[in-house]
Amino acid sequence: MTTEPRSLPSGKARWAIVVIGLTLVAGLAWWVVRDRDGGDVLRLYGNVDIREVELAFRQPGRISSMHFDEGDAVAAGDVMATLDAGPYEHSVAAVQAELDAAQAGLAKLRSGSRPQEVAQAKQSVSQAQSGFDEAQLNFRRQERLLPSGASSQRTVDAARNARDQAAAALASAKSALSLTSEGFRSEDVIAGQARVAAAEAALAHALTALDDTQLVAPSDATVLSRVREPGSMVASSSTVYSLSLRDPVYVRAYVSEPQLGLVAPGTQVRVHTDSSDKTYRGQIGFISPRAEFTPKSVETADLRTDLVYRLRVVVADADETLRQGMPVTVEVESIPRGTQQHRAR
Repeated sequence: MTTEPRSLPSGKARWAIVVIGLTLVAGLAWWVVRDRDGGDVLRLYGNVDIREVELAFRQPGRISSMHFDEGDAVAAGDVMATLDAGPYEHSVAAVQAELDAAQAGLAKLRSGSRPQEVAQAKQSVSQAQSGFDEAQLNFRRQERLLPSGASSQRTVDAARNARDQAAAALASAKSALSLTSEGFRSEDVIAGQARVAAAEAALAHALTALDDTQLVAPSDATVLSRVREPGSMVASSSTVYSLSLRDPVYVRAYVSEPQLGLVAPGTQVRVHTDSSDKTYRGQIGFISPRAEFTPKSVETADLRTDLVYRLRVVVADADETLRQGMPVTVEVESIPRGTQQHRAR
């Protein structure tokens, strides 16, 4: 008795077996990874958000030098460009001279009169005193001679006037001596101090303007664009360089309302890009309190019309691979298994 050979599976059957086998392998791998992670993974989608800075001089002038070009890396404190400092150096010199004059005037007010001036004032008092004494004696003599007719009334009156004038001169000399001995009034000293303070403020302003002739990088960055060239006249606040900051690097992502309870500020996340296998570490730093419609640039499984909340992820180990606007996937770590399904219910 002969047996017929067993027929082989058809082509479609073989493909079905292959598909079933692959499905089983994929399911087993998912189960292993799921068990290894200890829970489900919440995936969010967003874009890299790198801060940019537009550098400009605070003072107007003519650019004398530009030290960096597009694509160059700069460090915090690097001098990127300079203005012609000549006009500002002249202003500093002029204000310094005004300050020196004000300080000299204040020193004069505080020190008072010189010894020679006091001695001169005393001599003036002595001369005025001698003139008064002589005028007083002459008046008394003429007054005694008047009854006997040896002197006339006109002579007596002239002697009286001369005595009064000598008395006024003596009083003026004594007042001058008092002023010279006591020095300047406190109000004069205060006014001198105010002039010195104003000159010092003007000097500080001039020095600040001189320092502003150097354009300094505020932090580590990459030059995005070089807007001006040496010899250009620029006004204050006119952009000279555009910089892309290296740190911090953020990711702008969105989370739907049913998943909002699964994230919180400080939550650790993993960040992936489409152009690299590297995994970046990050932390949720901000969650917007206001809902908004899902942006068109965000690819999620939810409908476009669903409301989402914007959140910001701070990338701890960012490098030059992360570029402005690059789409990324954010995976929230340590989501307990079943939490998403419970939250959805």
